[in-house]
Amino acid sequence: MDEIPVTIAAIESVGSDAISIQFETPAGFSAEPGQFLKLTMTVDDETVSRFYTLSSPDVTGTFEMTIGIDPDGELTPQLRALEPGDDVVLSGPYGNAYYEGEQSVLLLAGGPGIGPAVGIAERTLDDGGEATIIYQDDEPLHESRLAELQERGAFVTVIADEKPLTEAVPSEAVIETQVFVYGFADFLDDAMSAITAAGGEPDTAKVENFG
Repeated sequence: MDEIPVTIAAIESVGSDAISIQFETPAGFSAEPGQFLKLTMTVDDETVSRFYTLSSPDVTGTFEMTIGIDPDGELTPQLRALEPGDDVVLSGPYGNAYYEGEQSVLLLAGGPGIGPAVGIAERTLDDGGEATIIYQDDEPLHESRLAELQERGAFVTVIADEKPLTEAVPSEAVIETQVFVYGFADFLDDAMSAITAAGGEPDTAKVENFG
């Protein structure tokens, strides 16, 4: 998708300093959960762009992105002030750390990385597969969706920031399972160590670094 205006369908809080934004799907747009888009707005007469990852299981009718809000950030306070009916400019999708029909997925997520994790888990269950989420955050986001995933049969573990990730990733979870990792750089380093410690192959994981 080239840069085009896309209309906001809904905005809601999904936890402390985080929102989800649902967009009306433009004609011809196609993307898979886990891919990301470039969002562009004009702020103080300057063009500002940031990349955000899809957090919906599909793009039928609408699609969603989960965004952590930095009160001192250049763009995210402007996003929180938007309302349904407003337009922003999007382009994409980009990235290769996305769902491709795998029947068994292990999703390691830190902070706002839970956005794509819940989208992929929902899609995997929709397709008849199995999903495991290990989420590290002292203030978890998307708690209602995580609870719904558990009710549907997904395995969900939420751990505090100070708990070693290696203690939460069992060896059976990385064998014959596609591993996805979403989060900031420090979390990614810990996740790679946890995969290795559990007997998995970090090089086969689908990884997205949030910065």
